[in-house]
Amino acid sequence: MLLDGFNHVAVLTNDTERLQRFYTEVFDAEIVRDGPETPEQTDVRMTVIHIGPHSELNVFQIVGNTEADHQTPIFGRGRIDHLAVQAESLEAFETIRDRLMTLGAADAFVTDFGPILSVFFRDPDGLECEVCVANPDARPGASNPPGTPAARYA
Repeated sequence: MLLDGFNHVAVLTNDTERLQRFYTEVFDAEIVRDGPETPEQTDVRMTVIHIGPHSELNVFQIVGNTEADHQTPIFGRGRIDHLAVQAESLEAFETIRDRLMTLGAADAFVTDFGPILSVFFRDPDGLECEVCVANPDARPGASNPPGTPAARYA
């Protein structure tokens, strides 16, 4: 493969501070830039949040833009439907899951997709996201449909 994952995903928000708090509290993410996108565009605030070794969220808060208020169900969201991040380890996955549940951003359900375990959550702006990790209980070649509960979290 010639690629090594995603560099960044750009998202819109109407509350930059709330989104920064969420990603730093849940994922130990790091804010590396926050301010006007350019000196001329003071109505566009851009924040860069590092969420992994080479992955980041580019968060835009734009005066008068209401797109972040639009919430639609899964598969009705346009060309990009949701964001999935990869946990560093099973232990990190469990820490993230606990933090998400504490904040009310996720329930206790963990999906067993076969090769991966998954927890779905909503960030403070309502963006549906998913945390994935390699499934230590996976059986070679097995694949499970959405809604399959992970036995280790039942």
